[in-house]
Amino acid sequence: MITLNISLPQIQLFLFIFLRVSAMTLTVPVFDSRNIPVMFKVGLCFTITLMLYPIVRLEPLVFGMSVIQIVVGIACEILTGVIIGFLIRLIFAGIHLAGELAAFQMGFSVANVIDPMSSSQVPVISQLIYMFAILIFLTTNAHHLVLRALVESFTLIPPFGFHSSGNLMASLTQAASEMFVIAVKAGSPVIVSLLLVSLGLGLVGRTVPQMNVFMVATPVNILIGFLFLSLSLPIMMTYLSQLLNGLGKEIIQIMKLMG
Repeated sequence: MITLNISLPQIQLFLFIFLRVSAMTLTVPVFDSRNIPVMFKVGLCFTITLMLYPIVRLEPLVFGMSVIQIVVGIACEILTGVIIGFLIRLIFAGIHLAGELAAFQMGFSVANVIDPMSSSQVPVISQLIYMFAILIFLTTNAHHLVLRALVESFTLIPPFGFHSSGNLMASLTQAASEMFVIAVKAGSPVIVSLLLVSLGLGLVGRTVPQMNVFMVATPVNILIGFLFLSLSLPIMMTYLSQLLNGLGKEIIQIMKLMG
């Protein structure tokens, strides 16, 4: 007969790890999609927790904690996981914003498609760049760095070891502001080229009043936009690879402010 010698503190520790893993997994792109079954998400989080439990090597929790202490600990674990997922999501939000800016300049802002991950309408160009970024995220093994940072977070912030400070809020605010920098850098080739095209068409409209600039502007913007978008994909791939490969270090730096 097989017996499992599992104490209550070990079960509590497993649940705390499961909460942090679940909060992070359900916040990052792809896995937050409504099209993914809930049971699959729960099974994935449970599997990751099973793999992390013997790796993190945490001491069992002290037995006999009050209900308030347990509730505060649960809230801190969920908040820690959400912050990790939030840092990952900011990068993809910046990439998504870059696609929206490019689509607006090209005149594709009204040509929307249904995003299967968020079940909302998004511009075609934005969805294209967003899926391109997800492929880079997976092909460069950046998700391995995120999992490594998640393991490191249990060393920096053990259960009941969360501490908030002003430096943490300042770092999160700076990380949020970087979203707009990412958007400008990722979409700058298309945005700048279409801005120059608009200036050129404006000068043509002033010098040749008989010419219907509005009829010419739409196909020219689409042509130039797709041309520079295709030419900028290799540069964008290099930029996104460097950005995603440094994501693990950024998460660890934020975790140090929380420990």
